[in-house]
Amino acid sequence: MNRTFTLSDFDYNLPAELIAHKPAEPRDHSRLLVYSRETGTITDAHFYDIASYLHPDTTLVMNNSRVEKARLLFGNKEVFITHGHNAHTVDAMIRPGRKFKAGKDVVLSDEISAKVISVAEDGLRTLEFNLPLDHPAYEPFRHTPFPPYIDAGEDLAERYQTVYAKPEGSKAAPTAGLHFTPELLDKIRESGRRTAEVTLHVGLGTFAPVKTEQIEEHKLHSESWFLSDETAAQLNQARHITAVGTTTTRVLESLPSPDRTFEPGTGDTEIFIRPGYRFRNTDHMITNFHLPKSTLLMMISAFIGYDEMRRIYDHAIREKYRFYSFGDAMLLI
Repeated sequence: MNRTFTLSDFDYNLPAELIAHKPAEPRDHSRLLVYSRETGTITDAHFYDIASYLHPDTTLVMNNSRVEKARLLFGNKEVFITHGHNAHTVDAMIRPGRKFKAGKDVVLSDEISAKVISVAEDGLRTLEFNLPLDHPAYEPFRHTPFPPYIDAGEDLAERYQTVYAKPEGSKAAPTAGLHFTPELLDKIRESGRRTAEVTLHVGLGTFAPVKTEQIEEHKLHSESWFLSDETAAQLNQARHITAVGTTTTRVLESLPSPDRTFEPGTGDTEIFIRPGYRFRNTDHMITNFHLPKSTLLMMISAFIGYDEMRRIYDHAIREKYRFYSFGDAMLLI
């Protein structure tokens, strides 16, 4: 009989001192928890030793999306761009709301202003800027959209990118990849493993709080993905796949790939992976430690089982692993 889960099942208490505000340096010196689904064993290691634990014939699949500076700060006014319709028009979360009423023209700087086209029920605004978004006048106001639980400045902006980041478009980093260095990737390739890249532009929907106690009522926002000819060919030759992060997993599990045959292309995904889901294209996974009551935690539960997820998190807290975006990592094999 399948168990029914509610939002409360994915809550846990995390000591505040375990939330990582700074990344490990060098990148690959973060800690690594290795969990075996076959034996149930937990091994405490370091990320620079990950090649010792990867499947010998795996293809490591990474999300190469780059975080864009989507947070615009104009004094006490904040515009967080969540979606661009064209060069002038965007959807955005804004603060303070009282200054962005429908139909109003809002002066943001000496050169930049925006007209509020509409206000959605959830407070999201559609804005039309007077200048195109690629205009240099925006540069002084652009900021990296660090998560609210991280107290970080622009000095860590590049550290919030993976070393293989290419096309810009994410609102948050695919954080499982932050642990890799070029040298470590070379070491992995030299060991006979292969690497491949997909693109999923991470939106805020993945990180939006689940507000319904019945988790199946939650709806994830759409995120766009891209699979190149080269990557499709690599995946079709892959005998084993290790997904670097939940965002890569979302791409792999969203691809129309009967019998694990992959076609290049692009699309949008709203896939919500939770307990009961059967994985088609992901054999192993690398991931960070996620927020309570998050859809990401639900994905991990689907991959290794709910009870084992709770056991791993209890172990990580007891052993003082560092949590969230700049925190430590897990390899689930």
